[in-house]
Amino acid sequence: MKNNKTAATIFGAILLCGLFLNGCADKQSVPQSPQKTDAAPQSEENVQETDSADGILQSFTANTLDGGTYTQENFSGTDVTIINFWATFCGPCLAEMPDIAAFEKSLPENVQMITVCLDGAGNTDGVKSILEEAGYEGTTLLDGDGDFASVCGEILYIPTTILVDQHGNMIGDAIIGGQQDLEETYKAAVNDALLALGKAEIGDEN
Repeated sequence: MKNNKTAATIFGAILLCGLFLNGCADKQSVPQSPQKTDAAPQSEENVQETDSADGILQSFTANTLDGGTYTQENFSGTDVTIINFWATFCGPCLAEMPDIAAFEKSLPENVQMITVCLDGAGNTDGVKSILEEAGYEGTTLLDGDGDFASVCGEILYIPTTILVDQHGNMIGDAIIGGQQDLEETYKAAVNDALLALGKAEIGDEN
C-alpha cells in the first residue's frame, strides 16, 4: 500500500537519526543531541516535500485511554494535530510529560495535541496514573488498526512527535528525543506547520 510505504520511508529516515538523539529504544537510552531532527537526506528513493509528506494517517481506528475510539476524522476539526509517541518505560518520555501537559492546555482551538502510549494497551491503570500525575488532560491512544498500526510499528526511538494536517498528512520534520525547551521547540514546529498551510501562527500568549 502507498500509505504504508510512505510511512516506512518517513520513519526509516527518522530512525537513522535516532541513534544520535535523546530517547529510548528497546528500554535503552541513546545519547542526547540537538532538540529537533534535521530533514531526512534526499535521494531518488527517499524524497519528501519540505513542508508536507503524503498522508500517513488517513485510514485507521484507534482505542483511547478513556474507552472511546479515535479515527482520521478526528483530525478534521483542527488545522494541525500534534502526536506524541511515548511509553511507560521511557525515562525521557516521563520527564517531559508535565511540559506536554502544559503545552496541550495552552493550544488554541485550531491546534490539538494527542499522545500515543505504545505499551499502554495492557496497563491502562499505569498509564492513567502517569498522565494524572503529569496533569495531562488530553486524548491518549493505546492501540489500533490501519495506518495507525503501521506508523506505531515503525517507531523505535521515543519520544517521537509528529505533526499532521486535517487530512492526516505529515507536516515538516519529526521531533525525536526529550526536549530541553519543549514549549519553544513545539511552538516553532506548530508555527512552521501553520505557515505551510497558509494559516496564522500561534502567539506568545499560547
